[in-house]
Amino acid sequence: MSEEQNRDKPVPTTDEHPLRGKVALVAGATRGAGRAMAVQLGALGATVYATGRTTRQQVSEVGRTTETIEETAELVTAAGGEGVGVRVDHLEADQVRDLVARIERDHGRLDVLVNDVWGGEHLVEFAKKMWEIDLDRGLRMLELGAKTHIITSHCALPLLLRTGGGLLIEITDGTAEANKPYRESFFYDLTKNAPIRMAFNLSHEVKDAGATALSLTPGFLRSEQMLDHFGVTEENWRDAVAKERHFALSESPVLVGRAVAALAADPDKARWNGASLYSGQVAKEYGFTDTDGTVPDSWPYFQQVMAGEDPGDPEDYRLRP
Repeated sequence: MSEEQNRDKPVPTTDEHPLRGKVALVAGATRGAGRAMAVQLGALGATVYATGRTTRQQVSEVGRTTETIEETAELVTAAGGEGVGVRVDHLEADQVRDLVARIERDHGRLDVLVNDVWGGEHLVEFAKKMWEIDLDRGLRMLELGAKTHIITSHCALPLLLRTGGGLLIEITDGTAEANKPYRESFFYDLTKNAPIRMAFNLSHEVKDAGATALSLTPGFLRSEQMLDHFGVTEENWRDAVAKERHFALSESPVLVGRAVAALAADPDKARWNGASLYSGQVAKEYGFTDTDGTVPDSWPYFQQVMAGEDPGDPEDYRLRP
């Protein structure tokens, strides 16, 4: 099977559409990991509400016009699900409440909530002390990557918990274990650790309702923005390894998308309640790969990098089942 064919292939399951009749909300699905999560949930038959701030008529502060929430919804439908694109600013609680009310009117249920809202890459500054970073810039990062998640969970969890067996996934950068070394930017470190703790805290609060809360991170993600940063495409991404050695262990957004879909389709997902997972770990557990047929086992590698150790050849961490 070619890489292009493998890109759209859903995660392997015994049922071709195990999420048929299920309703998912992917908050922050305009591009990158969020888009891939929405598409892979759709590939397993789910109805997916995909939200974001960039539409064909309106662009968010991220400033990218090439990816829109309408396009994400169309890709979900093309994959086999039902995509519903809704422009929502997840910092505006009334907009999120209206969205949840719409889902309730349309379906009376919510089975999967993925909190992937971010859009703060343009704010990140490394190699600066906390007090050297513009305060408004740092606080905006926290708003985009943490406050949005709190607002969305607060508004959507009552519906998610109604039917039992619901799944909340907090998307972040890093795991509880991997983030023990300082992430070299006060506001970024705080923003990306917050969803991990949110999932852990909520795992205690949703358990009695039969729901599961966990956090999940991709590895070195080949998002549209990252590919543009290196001046490459998904087809020739390896050309960027000469500029950044660690990029050899990068992964496409499809890998974390398949991870979300596999977790959502698992009837025994409750075993992950409170867990902090990464995409390669979930791939090994459920037996799927990235689009190139490999599994980038990224976080064991990057844990060593962040600790100032030499992890060796990144290709040694790209597993070939």
